[in-house]
Amino acid sequence: MKRFSPLLLLPAMLPCLVLATEVDIEQRILTMEQELLQLKQELSESKARQAAQEKQQAQFQQAQLARVEAAKAEAKLEAESEPKSEPSDGIKVGGAVRFQYSFEDYNQGNRDRGGDFDFDVFRLDLNGKLGDVQLSAQYRWFQYMHVIHHAWVGYDLTPSWQVQAGVTRVPFGNLDYNSHNFFFSSNYYVGLEDDYDAGIKFIGKWDNHDLRLGYFFTDEMGGIDGYVNDRSDRYSYDVVGIRPPSEGIYDGISQAIAEHNSMAARYSYLWGNTELGASAQYGDLRDSNASVGHRQAFAVHSKTQIDRWNLQLQYTHYEYALDNALTRLAVGAYHFFDTIPSEAELINANLAYQLPVNWGPITSLTFYNDYNLMFNKSGNLTEDTVMNVLGVAVSAGGLYTYIDLVSAKNHPFIGGTMAGDEDNWNTRVNINFGYYF
Repeated sequence: MKRFSPLLLLPAMLPCLVLATEVDIEQRILTMEQELLQLKQELSESKARQAAQEKQQAQFQQAQLARVEAAKAEAKLEAESEPKSEPSDGIKVGGAVRFQYSFEDYNQGNRDRGGDFDFDVFRLDLNGKLGDVQLSAQYRWFQYMHVIHHAWVGYDLTPSWQVQAGVTRVPFGNLDYNSHNFFFSSNYYVGLEDDYDAGIKFIGKWDNHDLRLGYFFTDEMGGIDGYVNDRSDRYSYDVVGIRPPSEGIYDGISQAIAEHNSMAARYSYLWGNTELGASAQYGDLRDSNASVGHRQAFAVHSKTQIDRWNLQLQYTHYEYALDNALTRLAVGAYHFFDTIPSEAELINANLAYQLPVNWGPITSLTFYNDYNLMFNKSGNLTEDTVMNVLGVAVSAGGLYTYIDLVSAKNHPFIGGTMAGDEDNWNTRVNINFGYYF
């Protein structure tokens, strides 16, 4: 009997072994192809992420450049109450002289003359530091009055905190200005934009945070007991009296009051290209003997810089609560008295575009449209206050010019008053140019 040998099956098994080997090789090739495809996909995704990061970084750099250019233009604006850079050791003297042309369709005499051209203001600025103590002050001479704009001394408590004492800007709303045009926003005429009072302020800046806290004992003219000849001779608007129903809008003061013991707080956070913030104020109102009421205001605001575009938005509510429940108050500024409702809401929407040019001495054109609305006014005033300013600011070396077309109703300096209740619109063409040195 012959023995069986497994070697006899080898010729029959060889095709199967070859087939199994080919299947294994094909499987390995397929696995390697899948791994290669996955590597290519990961490489593509990595390149896409890198491109997106580079694009985001370029956009950020462009936004930073736009911020720098916008800051350069803004530095030429009307007031430089808070120097943008570290002052040098020593006091620098500067200033400006400005002139103005205006054509007013609501003023018959002005129309007949083809408009009016006047000297506007001469101002003197002092900025700098001696040792570790900083100084910033400004005085202004108009044809009809001369006034203190601001005057404070400051000290850097830490790299992030500074204290200012004197007549300093009240921290509220969009800074430095809630506007692009020469006339500011409607908030200015109720004392809630570019307002200066006497007190102490702390400014904290760290990372993307900006916190400002202030206590103001009186307004910039010493309050109710200030030693001044005319309480309307001031730069920024403040409440100076109560308006009984028998008084006219522009009459002098029969019941004098003043702001006293006021507190202000403002916080903002820089989120990408947008600064988001909120502000609040609270304070007392006094006559020469005692408190006659209180005042409060709050606002939410934002300021966005995208390339050369600047967008400002703000909502504001204010209330002067008088013990006698009257609904009108006298305010003073620019050598005349005016009237505001004791309570109202305001909305601002401002858009600007800065265009660098090289036209002889002209280096920059900033086009803007600023819209202002005051509504829900107290005292049965049913007509809103509205102001829209379409204009361009021209920068040429030390010369800075505003060219504004203003359309408004119930607005100061445009043929009306904040306490007005008219339905007619007024128009003013205004060109204000000044040399800054």
